[in-house]
Amino acid sequence: MTRIFVSGCYDILHGGHLQFFEEARALGDHLTVSFASEEVLWIHKRRRPSIPDEHKKAMLEGMAVVDDVVIGDGHDEGLDFREHFLRIRPDVLAVTEDDQYAGLKRDLCEQVGARYVVLPKTPPRFAPVSTTSIIRWVQAPTEAPLRVDFAGGWLDVPRFARNGAFIVNLAVSPLVSLRDWPYEKQSGLGGSGAWALLNGRCGIESEIDLGVGWQDPAVIRETGLCVWRSGPRPVLDFKRNGDFLRGRLAILWTGAPHDTPGVVDLPRDYDRIEQSGALAREAVLAADPGQLAAAIDIYHATQLDEGMDPLPEIPGTLARKYCGGGYGGYALYLFEDEPARSAALARHDQLRPVEPHCR
Repeated sequence: MTRIFVSGCYDILHGGHLQFFEEARALGDHLTVSFASEEVLWIHKRRRPSIPDEHKKAMLEGMAVVDDVVIGDGHDEGLDFREHFLRIRPDVLAVTEDDQYAGLKRDLCEQVGARYVVLPKTPPRFAPVSTTSIIRWVQAPTEAPLRVDFAGGWLDVPRFARNGAFIVNLAVSPLVSLRDWPYEKQSGLGGSGAWALLNGRCGIESEIDLGVGWQDPAVIRETGLCVWRSGPRPVLDFKRNGDFLRGRLAILWTGAPHDTPGVVDLPRDYDRIEQSGALAREAVLAADPGQLAAAIDIYHATQLDEGMDPLPEIPGTLARKYCGGGYGGYALYLFEDEPARSAALARHDQLRPVEPHCR
């Protein structure tokens, strides 16, 4: 009989583990699986297991491909299974290509004359996942806000960042979920950031990789009316709940989708954008809608200078601008008060109210 031995945390079992067990078992006649005990996880990873050791052992024993299960409780990092290994004296220790303790495990194999076998990566039968990604998925919210941006946009793009400048934005409701998305897609409201959050991912890295900024996933995760410091990574200057804007905001669908990566390299007036961000920051500090409207107007002027189409004038509006990179998507309107917004909503079918959302 050829005895095979594998070890790992196996904290949240998934299809990748099963595939590894099957490939390891194919090397011989008997497969022993060792998993790190609750105490070992705490000592070396500073976290608790997903389920008690007894339950995990029972689940592994229930797999047809697994012949025996042992619990590694040694305190040597990477070799918590040492005593079991020396007792069982297997013929093969199977590991994955990314094993972090290759040197220690090779030395252990030499003590019992076992072969150290590295299993090559084979095409997965399932979409690859990890324990970390599963935990993020389980912890992901079921709903998320989208966002409107007021001023300072593009200064969240790392290569356009300016020391001492600010970006001001707001998380808004109605909320979205994976099953209910009551907005147009590609609309300039940060939908990709919300989608990443709902799927248990951090959208900041993916947005930066696209060559655009981090403000969408940052404010959607943070919520509230936020002032951010311009820079390569999101740093929150301060935030408010945004209640002084309640009943004053609406968005208008322009009828065309929006593509931020496609317009990121167009020339624009970053000095004036920086000015808009500084003024908007003061407006948020003072909870002053009129001053915020002035900041929005400054930013909107840079959008018109880029060649964006003029937005329709709506009575009762203090200010308006394109959301996100503009050239389509939604436009934001800031109204004098709630009655002015209500009157505008009654006249314009494409206009819809949004409200501040703060967790």
